[in-house]
Amino acid sequence: MNASLSTGHADSGDRPSAGVPYLLVGMMFLTYAFSYLDRQIVNIVAEHMKTDLDLADWQIGAMSGLGFALLYTTLGLPVARLAERTDRVNIITAALMVWSGCTALFGLGRNFIEVFAARIGVGLGEAGGSPPAMSMIADATPRAYQSRALALYNLGVPMGALLGMVLGGFVVDALGWRWAFWIVGPPGILLAILIRMLLRDPRGRADAEASKAVRSQDTVPSLGEVAASLRRNTAFWWIAAGAALTTFVGYGQQTFYASFFLRNHADQLDDLAKALGLAGPTTVLGIGLGIAFGLGGAIGTILGGQLGDRWRSPHAYLWVPALGSALAAPLYIATLVLPSAGFSLALLVVPVALKSMWYGPIYAAVQRMTHARSRATVLAIFLFLLNALGLGFGPLSIGLISDWLAQSMGEAQGLRWALIAVTIVSLASSLCFWAAKGRPGEVPG
Repeated sequence: MNASLSTGHADSGDRPSAGVPYLLVGMMFLTYAFSYLDRQIVNIVAEHMKTDLDLADWQIGAMSGLGFALLYTTLGLPVARLAERTDRVNIITAALMVWSGCTALFGLGRNFIEVFAARIGVGLGEAGGSPPAMSMIADATPRAYQSRALALYNLGVPMGALLGMVLGGFVVDALGWRWAFWIVGPPGILLAILIRMLLRDPRGRADAEASKAVRSQDTVPSLGEVAASLRRNTAFWWIAAGAALTTFVGYGQQTFYASFFLRNHADQLDDLAKALGLAGPTTVLGIGLGIAFGLGGAIGTILGGQLGDRWRSPHAYLWVPALGSALAAPLYIATLVLPSAGFSLALLVVPVALKSMWYGPIYAAVQRMTHARSRATVLAIFLFLLNALGLGFGPLSIGLISDWLAQSMGEAQGLRWALIAVTIVSLASSLCFWAAKGRPGEVPG
């Protein structure tokens, strides 16, 4: 079955009166926020871990990115295939319990091998998060609201970053870096229990309300059928390339921004902490980065979702992230060269907002070119592509470049120029999103 991105999958979601399923979206938002809280708290404590465990920058990058990505990417597809056939609420509940438990175990690590292994466990759990969550949201949400609903879900990224940075900054100065993980892990298990009690998989209702064209395809398309359809879908591959490059830059930046400020602006941060009566420089930095990534990410995510739905053109789903990525790159570089830590943190809100505009439009574009019973599978393939490159190698690449440059520049300047070099990749991601314009988009299966 062929269809362009402009038509997508015909379903009952053309009725705007149905609105957004706020309970489902809200609970999935909390799940995503917890996943990013568990991810981002690593970044604010990374410099303290580096000193305590005697780690190199490449090991920080490998632990933060590659260790997490190993099972997060490889298990995403089999979990998604399971989600096409079984109760997705059960999958998300089990996944949340696993990654929350492994987050708590992370605080027990005594060396690189142990924290790397704990990080693999977090990735194992989080593999069962996004594919079933976003496919449920797509099943339960009218097409006219899908970009906004998925943007609301993706608000978990900036909100989790905000909580992780702020909470981590306070805890590390007050109690040490290990306590950060012991504090944030257990609440995720409680959230998993709450989700199991309150939610039901919307697939039954979605199937009952589906259009005649969809009802005629009751069976779940095989993985081979989905893959064959995706091979012909050039728009999907350009979009996936753009998203992969965007996350390559984003995950790398978020992993090392705290270390960058502590190495290059430690005295200024210490002065700010004393002036504000706070425990130490990491507390100040946690608040500053939390606001930058939380507020900026929330503004950009909401704005991107609104713009994608408001113009209703399929091209809006592509030019919104293309423009955002292109404008963000020079502003990110400015934050790395400004002499003032305060001005740099304040300016950081703007490029974070611009770069975050891709979430709602891009995920909506992928869902619209996807058969209803293949959504979790296609999303898992999409997430594999962007996370294998972005999450797996973004932080590791910056760490390797930083260690190499540090031999001649020192650790502070080596990390600065490693971040600048990788930020330029945002321009390539913008070109990929723009290249998807006008490409054929097919409905898999």
